[in-house]
Amino acid sequence: MTDEYTGADLFVDALERYGVSRVFGNPGTMELPVMEAIGDSDLEYVLGLHEDVAVGMAAGYASTRRYHADRAERAGRADGDDPDERSDRAATVNPVGVVNLHVAPGLAHGLGNLYGAAVAGAPLVVTAGNHSTDFRHEEPILSGDLAAMADEFAKWSDEVRDVSALPAMLRRAFRVALTPPTGPVFLALPLDVMMTPTDDDPERLGEIPDAGRGDPTQIELAADLLADPDEDVALVVGDGVARSGVDAVEAAVEFAEAAGARVHGEILACEIDFPTDHDQWVSYIPPDEDLAATLLGADNLVFAGCSTNTTLTRHERDLVADDTTCVHVSDDAWQVGKNQPADAAVVGDPGRVLTELAGLVRKRLTAAGREERLDRVEMVKQMAESKMAAMGDDVADDPRASKAELVDAMERIAGDAYVVDEGVTAKYAMLTRWDFAPEQYVSNKGGGLGYGLPAAVGAAIAEGETDDPRDVVGFVGDGSYLYYPQTLYSAARYDVDLTVVIPDNRNYRILKDNTLDLFGGEEDDYEFVGMDFEPPVDIPANAESHGARGRLVEDPDEIESALAAALEREGPDVLDVLVHD
Repeated sequence: MTDEYTGADLFVDALERYGVSRVFGNPGTMELPVMEAIGDSDLEYVLGLHEDVAVGMAAGYASTRRYHADRAERAGRADGDDPDERSDRAATVNPVGVVNLHVAPGLAHGLGNLYGAAVAGAPLVVTAGNHSTDFRHEEPILSGDLAAMADEFAKWSDEVRDVSALPAMLRRAFRVALTPPTGPVFLALPLDVMMTPTDDDPERLGEIPDAGRGDPTQIELAADLLADPDEDVALVVGDGVARSGVDAVEAAVEFAEAAGARVHGEILACEIDFPTDHDQWVSYIPPDEDLAATLLGADNLVFAGCSTNTTLTRHERDLVADDTTCVHVSDDAWQVGKNQPADAAVVGDPGRVLTELAGLVRKRLTAAGREERLDRVEMVKQMAESKMAAMGDDVADDPRASKAELVDAMERIAGDAYVVDEGVTAKYAMLTRWDFAPEQYVSNKGGGLGYGLPAAVGAAIAEGETDDPRDVVGFVGDGSYLYYPQTLYSAARYDVDLTVVIPDNRNYRILKDNTLDLFGGEEDDYEFVGMDFEPPVDIPANAESHGARGRLVEDPDEIESALAAALEREGPDVLDVLVHD
């Protein structure tokens, strides 16, 4: 033991100074200095039984805390706070999730959900202990180039090689994670650096800029391109809109109304980027190339905050016709003009840009021209509704619920709950039937299974920090749940108030669907090797073994009562609801 102030102490003090209240992780020997410093601080350590669980919990926590920070900022404006007070209020909700992993194998375990966090834009500071800098030449076990391992899925990845660099590198890590486009960063923390005495203090974080108002010349060009009343306009909103806050969602509505545009959610949209009960909302774009190409058929397309607007596998036809005029708006320069040429390219905060663009378009478009466009919106809307309505509403001679029946029952009981979704093949049943409010829904945007259950626990922890916490419902497919069921240990250990609903079809349905898409034919033509859970896992017993309550729901008529009872109870519940495909 030493009473000297070390790099580990400085690390923990910096976290507290930046408004961090908890660290997610799974500890090891190289992390012991940090663990000791956390034990002497006010930080809470949230133990995950697998490193990928820790990363997923931190990502769900960060995505949810981003909403809380936005809510705090808007509350300050509504209360008439002066700008300094609003800044202080928002600063008390730092959305960054902090993770501490264990050297090379631990970081490798966490890469799956680090990828998911990167695609979701979750602001994370991921750290891992490492061997002492003067010992690595002996190639001890657990060694690896940690910064290189994390680099592909991090905005910035580096190692603190001297304690004197620690204050600046920690400040930089938080700033990079929080600066749009937000996302994870990684820092390796060598054992000797963390144990070295230091006289330094944490640096102040400073202000975090948004992405700005965008190039005014490009915005004027966009308005000119969208002014012809004889041409229709479709707005495709991506999750960059939701990440910019409710103001940006409202700006998307303002723009759509000014332009007479129909509105779609991008392929694999995973947040609420536009109110789906608005008259000009048409549909989410599914990852089906023919339907996607049909919905993207417009004279003018405005892509706002999009990043995943393409199919899972190679598409044989163009999703966007060559003669379509494309306007791109994003806080991420990489996404602007990435998959289609941008006839107007605006890098800036989606909310700021759409607000300005709405005003310019309104001046250029007559009321009569706007009404003509709205008439065409209604025609497309009727066509899309007929095609989308059947998603998840499979009619079958089967005693189990359909995915649509499950979603309908959930909405009746938990309509105001905050939903964290990894239902996979049940996702579109949920999105097409449940009109979520902004900041009410978040899903696994990266697509890799094993993100949703940890993210739901992290989201519930974040909600529990608020003055008026919402019910949190994890909607997690059985295949997804079985990746990391030990996540429930963390939920039980920390008494997290969470209800997990599992649409359980006892197979990897997404792989069966993709088999048919790739090879054609009928289901009877395939063995579907490795795609069925036979014998099935007893999910309620599994949940109970980790400290949660578990219940099997076989009768569709029992879904509502089971869910209502689970929501009434404190702590984690798992409802295993049998559904048919």
